[in-house]
Amino acid sequence: MQAPFPVFAGFIETGFEQRFQGILRRAWHQRSWHVIVAEPGSGKSMGICDFVAASRREQSPVGGRHFPILAVTAPKNDPKEQGLGNYIMVAMNLPITGRWSEKKCALLQLLKIYGVECLIIDDAHDLSMQHLILLKEITDQLRLPPFDRPLGLCLVTAGRGAAMPLKDIFDQPETMWMQFRRRLDRVQPYCRIANHTQEEVRDILGALESVYQPYFSALNLRQWTGTLYSWLTHPLLDPQRTGRANMDNLVKLVTTALEWTYAQGEADVTAQTLEAASQLLLLQRESVQVIDAPGAHPSTQENLSTQPPVPRTRRRGSSTLK
Repeated sequence: MQAPFPVFAGFIETGFEQRFQGILRRAWHQRSWHVIVAEPGSGKSMGICDFVAASRREQSPVGGRHFPILAVTAPKNDPKEQGLGNYIMVAMNLPITGRWSEKKCALLQLLKIYGVECLIIDDAHDLSMQHLILLKEITDQLRLPPFDRPLGLCLVTAGRGAAMPLKDIFDQPETMWMQFRRRLDRVQPYCRIANHTQEEVRDILGALESVYQPYFSALNLRQWTGTLYSWLTHPLLDPQRTGRANMDNLVKLVTTALEWTYAQGEADVTAQTLEAASQLLLLQRESVQVIDAPGAHPSTQENLSTQPPVPRTRRRGSSTLK
């Protein structure tokens, strides 16, 4: 029996990630505040994880816990300030039991003890008013004696088009939002991180070639750069017509084509296989696939006739390359 297809789930330092992490690094080093927006599926969360891990390697102490960059996801169903406060405590491997009033006072001291220099809030478009007020209160207190510890702040949001999440809140005339707005970075307060150019798509394909080379002896993904880029900037996948390729769409297309190629035992992906994968991504993203017994009545197998020609092989799961 053939081994399962080895799906790669690691980090690739793409052009998008370089732009995105450049803003995160500015916030860390200069203790600046930014609102950052990028399309869903562009690689924000993966970039944050890599950035946090790298920061701890750069500033790892001889002993004890140290969190120069602290990253949390905004609470989805808890608008109270305690919801965000608990997430921050958990990110420092601290217990969340006890009264919030007591933990809130202790949180300031803990942020200093563990060397926190920058806060990153992923999915910041889900932050409630109470969450934002808590962030301002924490950072205000830490700037003053006896802490004397200004923090960088990155509010990372998902969005498309011209809208900038959170901007409408910070534009309100109340004093608190005026103070919040004033602390945003003077040069790059609101940042929109663009997706990948055609040349960056070529670089990503080169990286995927290196990853999958052991499984495809003649793999040459870069030769299809122009074709893949044209598919990835189709209006269905690029509704804002930015002319940029989304990382999630690129990986799905290539991985699907490679999985079919691997099942067929071929040494390189073909144009026909790539085109079938692109059609699946473009035309059948929301189709409902009926999984039925072989030889069932055709009326119970809608959409099966439109699927790409995938060889019939038994598969029991997937593995991840290290």
